[in-house]
Amino acid sequence: MKEIKDNLDIFTYIDPKFDCSQIDEICLGLEDGLDVSVYADPKFNGHQMDEIRLGLKDGLDISIYADPKFDGYQMYQIRLGLEDKLDVSIYADTKFRCDQMHQIRLGLKDGLDVSIYADPKFDSYQMSQIYLGLKDKLDASIYADPEFKYFQMDEIRLGLKDGLDVSIYADPKFDCSQMHQIYLGLKDGLDVSIYTNPEFSSLKMYQIRLDLKEGLYISIYTDPKFN
Repeated sequence: MKEIKDNLDIFTYIDPKFDCSQIDEICLGLEDGLDVSVYADPKFNGHQMDEIRLGLKDGLDISIYADPKFDGYQMYQIRLGLEDKLDVSIYADTKFRCDQMHQIRLGLKDGLDVSIYADPKFDSYQMSQIYLGLKDKLDASIYADPEFKYFQMDEIRLGLKDGLDVSIYADPKFDCSQMHQIYLGLKDGLDVSIYTNPEFSSLKMYQIRLDLKEGLYISIYTDPKFN
């Protein structure tokens, strides 16, 4: 009798309004004895249905993300957060893309204060740099500014990690290549003030840095007209 009932339940959802992936998810839910009525709605695509079904199967509060305003990838990040018993309300918002949600979730999982970067003004790459800085117990507030691009943040973070005075180059006026040359100079204990000038190209900075390192510094290099 159970097999007959199950077949009837499945036939209830054999409807042109559902595509194959949606019907598959409904069938999987029925097989697991889940209340598929929660997601058996054409407003959810197959991926979204999958995330809701998995949440139901794990006994999670799927009401937090069972909403078509979230795409399947966003639902995935929220579901993972619920599985880890995190406060997903911090990022369960459509203003965050799935990759941004991912970085916030990682921070929450590590017990970090994600408030410093849980803001859509940062893209996921910028968020990752702030997350890595916080994870290493660095003062990420120094570069937690959307004016810094991902690679600039990386140079500042590496400098902080090496205990360098990053205030010398933590300025958006320097591009990441220029920052890198200043970072390398500081790491070698050089007087980088000689070439810490945003008017100098990174190549010129490189040449001056190598000369300083070899004790062959030539002052003419610092004249902007030779940039």
